[in-house]
Amino acid sequence: MKLTTFTIVTLDGVMQGLGGPDEDRRGGFERGGWSAPLVDTEAMNYLVQVYQRAEAFLFGRHTYEIFAGYWGTFENPDVNPIASALNSRPKYLASTTLTDPQ
Repeated sequence: MKLTTFTIVTLDGVMQGLGGPDEDRRGGFERGGWSAPLVDTEAMNYLVQVYQRAEAFLFGRHTYEIFAGYWGTFENPDVNPIASALNSRPKYLASTTLTDPQ
């Protein structure tokens, strides 16, 4: 299976997902959500394509815990094609600390 990663990183090496301001404050990071205002139509179309062509999803523990609360909450693929992809495809977890994923 082909592995594709979608990584958002600043020129000074800050990496974070597309989440909101409080998504990940580990290490005292206080600029959460910085990338959301920068996602334009072209970027969103690309992101939708990446999620739609995925056969499965591989998560680390922290990202898995963030995403798990949203699975099954968006059913209409026309409204949220990314959630539709996440809801309908297998998910794999790479973690040594999460022993009972829901």
